[in-house]
Amino acid sequence: MRLILILALSVLTACQSIAPPPAGGQIRDLHNGQALTPQALVERLAKAQRLVVGEQHDNRDHHALQLWLLQTLAGQRAQGSLLLEMLTPSQQPRVEALRQLPALPKDLPGALDWSPGWDWSLYGPVVEFALAQPYPLLAANLDAVEIQRFYRQAPALSGGRTNAAAVKDELLGQIRESHCGLLPEAQMPAMLAVQQQRDRRMAERLLGAPTPAVLFAGAWHGRKDVGVPLHALDLGASEAPIVLMLAEEGSDVTPTMADYVWYTPATPPQDYCAQMRESIKTP
Repeated sequence: MRLILILALSVLTACQSIAPPPAGGQIRDLHNGQALTPQALVERLAKAQRLVVGEQHDNRDHHALQLWLLQTLAGQRAQGSLLLEMLTPSQQPRVEALRQLPALPKDLPGALDWSPGWDWSLYGPVVEFALAQPYPLLAANLDAVEIQRFYRQAPALSGGRTNAAAVKDELLGQIRESHCGLLPEAQMPAMLAVQQQRDRRMAERLLGAPTPAVLFAGAWHGRKDVGVPLHALDLGASEAPIVLMLAEEGSDVTPTMADYVWYTPATPPQDYCAQMRESIKTP
């Protein structure tokens, strides 16, 4: 009788609608332009063995949606692993140690040696949730010493896709724009090498992670045409990871960039270039 009741409850739970997400906006299947409901999107994403979710780092809605995705995907199938661009290999032992504790410490960012470059108020809820789950939370980025080494001299990348001139030109344009045109041109090859080595590491970690695997990373890392999915193919993957791009309304996300896009309400623009110019002014 107890077994029958458990099975009945399981069927009932599976038939319930997925809870509404915390942010509004529109979802599109970029293969055909079709509008999707959150429930239809989750049902499709649950079939992916490897999923990359591209974010805008400072958008609070995107981080709330990432947490919602983890929670709702868990209702569709068992999660294999979660990978974060925000974690580095040197932090992985700290992650493993925390998973052995009966309760998380009050100063969780300190225990993780969390980088202040990643706003903990945005990333904390996802990290806390992931640490409480049975599946592994994995570092996907490079350590600082690796970045310095690659900046000085990066090894050649294998594979024709990621070495294509169009890919490198697209990334160089993004690096110039994101640094507000303030970088000396002589630094651009080194900056490009570091960007691509980051993408290569994330792809390696994603391909080696227990599946179903989900990677949360910045939008440019997630893009199918220049980022992690392209590196996965150059590393020998039989198919590219599925990509869900989280983007603000007004952004242009094309089928070459992602499989699905979730447009969230636009937020007030931040003039990071003005801040950067101010920071480099001499006293």
